[in-house]
Amino acid sequence: MIPRTTQLQKRQILSFCVAWVAYASTYFLRKPIGVIKSDLQYHFLFSDTELGFLDTALLLPYATMQMILGPLGDKFGTRLTFSICLLLSGLSMISFGQFNSLYMFCLLLFFNGTAQAITWPSAVKAVGSWYPPQSRNSIMGMFGTNAFVGGIVGTAIAVYLQHCCSWKSVYFLPSCIVIVMGIIVGLLLYSPEELSIAIPGKPSAETEVLLGPQEKPNWLDLWKIPVVPEIALTVFCLKVVRYCMYMWLPMYLSNSLIYSTSEAGMFSTIFEIGGVLGSVGIGFIVDNYFKGQTIAVPAFSALASTAAIAAFFVTGNWGPMFNVVFLALAGVFNCGPDTILGAAVPMEVGEANGRGAGTAVIGLVNGFGSVGTFLEGPILGYVIEKYRWDGMAVILIVLSALGTIICFRASRVHNRRPKNIASVTIP
Repeated sequence: MIPRTTQLQKRQILSFCVAWVAYASTYFLRKPIGVIKSDLQYHFLFSDTELGFLDTALLLPYATMQMILGPLGDKFGTRLTFSICLLLSGLSMISFGQFNSLYMFCLLLFFNGTAQAITWPSAVKAVGSWYPPQSRNSIMGMFGTNAFVGGIVGTAIAVYLQHCCSWKSVYFLPSCIVIVMGIIVGLLLYSPEELSIAIPGKPSAETEVLLGPQEKPNWLDLWKIPVVPEIALTVFCLKVVRYCMYMWLPMYLSNSLIYSTSEAGMFSTIFEIGGVLGSVGIGFIVDNYFKGQTIAVPAFSALASTAAIAAFFVTGNWGPMFNVVFLALAGVFNCGPDTILGAAVPMEVGEANGRGAGTAVIGLVNGFGSVGTFLEGPILGYVIEKYRWDGMAVILIVLSALGTIICFRASRVHNRRPKNIASVTIP
């Protein structure tokens, strides 16, 4: 008979790895659109504003459906919802290269964004359910690297397929990978409750029942919980900046700094490499050196990100060495707080007091945070057409600074909360 502890450790590793790879694969279907924008503009004469609408087609449903569909993960279980979302996402994009219409591109991207909407809340709860709250920031920090590694690999695959085949091929292989991951998630990503495994240091289902029955809150109720509005607004600002870099950085490097198309695509991954380091580092720092200051560290990180982004644009023409340094630092400090603000804190709030609304709160915070990402496409496209790349630089710096201010306020609100966050009740 396998000892209980060994069985738990094996399941923790398996669940972490499966969910990590599965969520990373979703970026294989997000990143190519940024890589092939120059191709689409060349072949179909799309304007910058029209290219921006492609971003909106992907990110509008991704943002809104997170808030609307977020509770599905709590209702039907994360394994089922995560698996189905991956399958639908892969199926929606597999035929992208067969079309040549802006409207069809937008329609397929819309389906993809809808399917991916609750992959992050489901993945976070699937992993978080296997670990006690004491290690949540470190675990989520390591888990959050999947987004940045997925972005790096997704960009690399897209650049390779673009170079070896054509832009028409950049979605087919990634779609097949995502479909396979959807099947694997359905077969392997069980929760502790499904396997009747108790997690040491985590309240059992029986303990939560003693707290009394909890009504499943709607998103307006969730919004009234202290810290949630501030966290959502901070994520809004930082995520807009991050997605602007995802979607427009290759084109900026190509058009403004005169990198080749392949060089621009690969060079843009430096931002995400910085994100990997920041995600792991900030989670570790919070858990080991700043316990009780969960949001203060991300606030200082956002401040450093603002400075790094400003330095990147100011020194843009100074050469690749300066580009690498400041782009990497911007990635470290912008992406680093993401899993704390978009996963660890929302899950803590959502699961407190037996509320069982972890994926709903994560979906609300990340959904609201993603609202700006679908607006950035056409707005930034218009700004670039009218004011060129200097206009984009100003927008990114201002948004990052605003996110910093709101995050410091969130830290003050969080520090004033009752020490046992479970005592905070939903209205």
